[in-house]
Amino acid sequence: MPDSTTAISRVPAGTDLVEWYFAQGWTDGLPVVPPTGERVAAMIAALGGEPEFLECRVPPRYGGLTREVLAVNMVMAGCKPEYAPVVRAALLALTAPAFNLNGVQATTHMAGPLLVVNGPLAREIGMNGGTNAFGSGNRANATIGRAIRLVLLNVGGGTPGDLDKSTLGHPGKYTYCVAENEDESPFAPYHVEKGFRARRLDRVRDRRRAAA
Repeated sequence: MPDSTTAISRVPAGTDLVEWYFAQGWTDGLPVVPPTGERVAAMIAALGGEPEFLECRVPPRYGGLTREVLAVNMVMAGCKPEYAPVVRAALLALTAPAFNLNGVQATTHMAGPLLVVNGPLAREIGMNGGTNAFGSGNRANATIGRAIRLVLLNVGGGTPGDLDKSTLGHPGKYTYCVAENEDESPFAPYHVEKGFRARRLDRVRDRRRAAA
């Protein structure tokens, strides 16, 4: 992005923004949605306002991910504002020291972080955890995963051949995001496996399975 403190960059009137963003190296190789002021403002509002608020730093470049910069990347990816909590939570998890995103971003292996979204919010925003979950056709899955990838590129500096040293790459580096299919899974939900309390829906479902 333009620098670590602002996402604002002005271009001459009539500029083809899609091609301009390609020229800046701020895309994943696919066309992006132009981040107009109105779209970015709506996304910042969904993130809680305070555009200069620093959410995290993204390795290996350790660029500062402010809410404004996050909003720009989410708009470019095609996200709706209601996806904002999921994208932010994912990036905070990815940049936690225990995950070692620096190693993932700079390895020669073809690694790409997979996001599995657990809980009722996945259903509320229309994510797919069923048929063709890893395929095309679902906006939430596709754009949430793509927003994360754009942040890893633009803020973390994970550009192929530069800081991203992957030998073969991975198709999940465009987007790699699905929802957990809690209703149909025979296993305990992910949050329960990790020691969190089961939601009421989980307990009702478990009783139904036991009765069957």
